[in-house]
Amino acid sequence: MNPHFNIPSTVITGPGALQQLVPQLRRRDLQRVLLVTDAYMVASGLAPRVAAELVDAGLVVELFSEVQPDPSEENVLAGFARLQACGAQAVVALGGGSPIDCAKVIAILPTNPPPLARFMGRHRVPNAGLPLIAIPTTAGTGSEVTKVAIITDTRNDVKMMMLDPHLLPTAALVDYELTLSMPASLTAAVGVDTLTHGIEAYVSRLATPLTDPLALSCIRLVGEHLETAWREPGNRSAREGMMLAATQGGMAFANSSVALVHGMSRPIGALFHVPHGISNAMLLPTVTRFSVAGAVGRYAIIARTLGWTHPDIRDEEATAALVDGLEALNRRLNIPRLRDYPKLDKYRFSGLVEKMAADALASGSPQNNPVVPTSGQIVALYQAAW
Repeated sequence: MNPHFNIPSTVITGPGALQQLVPQLRRRDLQRVLLVTDAYMVASGLAPRVAAELVDAGLVVELFSEVQPDPSEENVLAGFARLQACGAQAVVALGGGSPIDCAKVIAILPTNPPPLARFMGRHRVPNAGLPLIAIPTTAGTGSEVTKVAIITDTRNDVKMMMLDPHLLPTAALVDYELTLSMPASLTAAVGVDTLTHGIEAYVSRLATPLTDPLALSCIRLVGEHLETAWREPGNRSAREGMMLAATQGGMAFANSSVALVHGMSRPIGALFHVPHGISNAMLLPTVTRFSVAGAVGRYAIIARTLGWTHPDIRDEEATAALVDGLEALNRRLNIPRLRDYPKLDKYRFSGLVEKMAADALASGSPQNNPVVPTSGQIVALYQAAW
């Protein structure tokens, strides 16, 4: 069991939470801000609007929008150079998991100089960084409340997992109204990613009495709201439920650890540039089928929490219903199998499964799985998921 439980000191949720950005900066006497986001947030008009509101409040703002999906070390270093040039006292992250993860690492670099590889792993960031306020615009990663950042080392085709309390945002502004424009495909991918967070947090070997209620609430909310949010993008109740699920899932997995799905997902993202949420979603049913034997009772509770089985059914039957339910959910949400994803080539994938298995094990996440796999079993799981 993991004895540490870390979340941001301030989490503000609900419609209009974005309006608390200026007050949160002012209460900390922060005048110069680096706003970290991506091209989509600029094109949508949201990033310019947030920047304008900060300027209107008398703050000095530098916009850094060169974050790419699955941010790279180069993205982080470019953002850090911009931060140094403008003399920012704080960092604001606006967007999905990629801008937030990138901003986390940018914020620690003034007090923890590069190279970034020295932060890879658990508890490798010696010093606190600049204040960071995270504003998520997708209901998926939960990065706004986690002490985790994933940055791609493009030279070695490896995703560097960094976990340290110094990566925690100072404050998170969780405003579900920012997700109302999410397209259906993104809603589906990040929604199943959120479910993955809840499931892995609950079955992790490092789960605790503090993380369990958050994980189960996350799972319940996904069961109640994901498909409605996907079918009815303007449904405010469903969007609010999924945003809360994502935040609770983040709080849970960051303190109990993710497991095999994430371990196998990261190499797919690093080598094939598949977004994290969709790769998690594609792997979840296959990995769950492999893992249930190690925590039958917990997986049965998950099935019941989702409402996919009768409360009185035997645990073994409940776990079978869970696996079948995950496969059916992916079909209903039009989430493809690995073999149907455009960026994945069968021959290149087959040639890299050994490296992917080794990289998955090296990340440390599979060791927290209810059934700890060998490298050969991970290879077989990649092939089964294909």
